[in-house]
Amino acid sequence: MSASPATIADAIAVLESAYPPRLAESWDSVGLVCGDPAAPMRRILLCVDVTAAVVEEAIEQGADLIVAHHPLLLRGVDTVAASTPKGAHIHRLITAGCALYTAHTNADSASPGVSDALAEALGLRTEGPIAPKPSAPLDKWIVFVPIEDTAAVAEGMFAVGAGELGDYRECGWRVTGTGQFRPVGGANPAIGEIGELERVTEDRLEVVAPRVKREMVRAALLEVHPYEEPAYDVLEHASLDSSEGLGRVGELPEPETLREFTERVARSLPATAWGVRAAGDPDRIVRRVAVCGGAGDSLLATVARLGVDAYVTSDLRHHPTDENLRAGGPALVDVAHWASEFPWCDQARQLLDAALAARGVAVSVTGLRTDPWTVAAAAPL
Repeated sequence: MSASPATIADAIAVLESAYPPRLAESWDSVGLVCGDPAAPMRRILLCVDVTAAVVEEAIEQGADLIVAHHPLLLRGVDTVAASTPKGAHIHRLITAGCALYTAHTNADSASPGVSDALAEALGLRTEGPIAPKPSAPLDKWIVFVPIEDTAAVAEGMFAVGAGELGDYRECGWRVTGTGQFRPVGGANPAIGEIGELERVTEDRLEVVAPRVKREMVRAALLEVHPYEEPAYDVLEHASLDSSEGLGRVGELPEPETLREFTERVARSLPATAWGVRAAGDPDRIVRRVAVCGGAGDSLLATVARLGVDAYVTSDLRHHPTDENLRAGGPALVDVAHWASEFPWCDQARQLLDAALAARGVAVSVTGLRTDPWTVAAAAPL
């Protein structure tokens, strides 16, 4: 039996599994911009920026979906009239039946994400994020239940999301012991008599669950547990760093001078009028490197505490760069914003291709250079 035709919703599911919208910064705008999730899809085009030329390329290719890194509509808008530059793109896409989806800061913080693609392009062995995001908050549930009811209570809690650890489901732990209680006036005990001390062989069942599902788990527990007043504890797990977060730290296979490393960066990324420039002693030895796709000077202070030899990012300004060097911080390598994020396009292409090629979906990366800088001139130093 042949696979069913893919839809825009299928591509969104793949993208949001890899680049969860929950990772997006609060100011960001990610997700489906225009298009029908139920529409059939046979071709996807990936890009960093949605420009008029990219829109025309997508339409000429017969693309049903553009997946972009930079949001077309980031700031609040009150019109997408065709008479406005961005509104014209939206109208052109809708008329052609081409959807638009954005994965921006959620792709920046995902693991792997934008900075992983940049680190891979530079040949780095990555260690983890520059600024890790905390892992999703978890509760530990400890429930005391008669042994003959343990399976039912566990299944009820599992059904609403408890017991999930990474790629494993229905995870739990139990040990058997003796519980005791004395029902008093007003009680309606499932086991025992009013006024009599009752001892029961019980299991101590332990499971974890996302904190956001606390009330769902509690409701499931109370619904299934045989006791009128179940005994249970809810403990909040400590917040721990995850593999998600902005930027990446990695290491070169062999040490290089800053001059050699800067040349490596220039060879590894697409050429731009902006080029690649470095701040620091050209003969400084570079081995451990931090990278951040896109504008990363907000992370300078964090990077300086990591003990790296160099930091590769975009849009570095004069004063923060000067102050970093004065304070003995790492060498800085500044590249074009677009060039630092372009390697992500192929990462996302591979992801979508692996999931959707068998269903007849062709995925490609734009051949257009959407870096806005077009001319450079430099006098000899």
